[in-house]
Amino acid sequence: MYTAEGKLNKHHLVEQYYPLVRRIAFSLKVKLPESVDVDDLIQSGLEGLLVSVDRFDPESGVAFSTFAHQRIKGAMIDELRSRDWLPRSVRRSGRELEACMRRLEQTLGRPPEEREIAEAMGLDIDAYRSLLSDTNNGLVLSLDELTSAGSHMEVGDGAVDDQPEQQLGAAELRGLVIHAIDALPEREKLVMTLYYQEELNLKEIGAVLDVTESRVSQLHSQAIKRIQGRLSAQ
Repeated sequence: MYTAEGKLNKHHLVEQYYPLVRRIAFSLKVKLPESVDVDDLIQSGLEGLLVSVDRFDPESGVAFSTFAHQRIKGAMIDELRSRDWLPRSVRRSGRELEACMRRLEQTLGRPPEEREIAEAMGLDIDAYRSLLSDTNNGLVLSLDELTSAGSHMEVGDGAVDDQPEQQLGAAELRGLVIHAIDALPEREKLVMTLYYQEELNLKEIGAVLDVTESRVSQLHSQAIKRIQGRLSAQ
């Protein structure tokens, strides 16, 4: 694993960690639009692996495997974020939806129901659910960015490892996300638990809830918008 000079051997590391890079890439791919090429994710992950070699400090007390896993996933997420595949009109509608949810929750003192959100948006229930589906493709990473140990905060040039105040901020942010998830309606909370903790895909969650895969996608999107609204308010 090390060269004669005592440095990590990049060639051997790529061979050793390539299966890990593939596993992370495919675990992300199942949550993304069909247009995303898994080979692009793998390439980004390999680049993240090589960066981790240069940044790894053997004296840090952290295993290289743990350090590399964070950087690999973080590099993939950065690549996906840079693509910005949702049209501007869809993103604008998503922001309007998020703001509407936040206003309703403040007014009602509880998470608004689906029909209440649709009515406030001036939409019938079918049009509202269609909007949820349209905005969903860009939302999976939104939660990953906030909760994953391999988020953009840890792989960018900000060097979180060297700045304790940024580590504290990341920990506080995760706490806010957890609190926001706890405040979700039970059905949406279950979707988030099955999706992010149990790592079930949409089809499997649909079988658990006895609903269609597209309906699970809508519930996921709605939950993410509630979380984003709460975080924006805080």
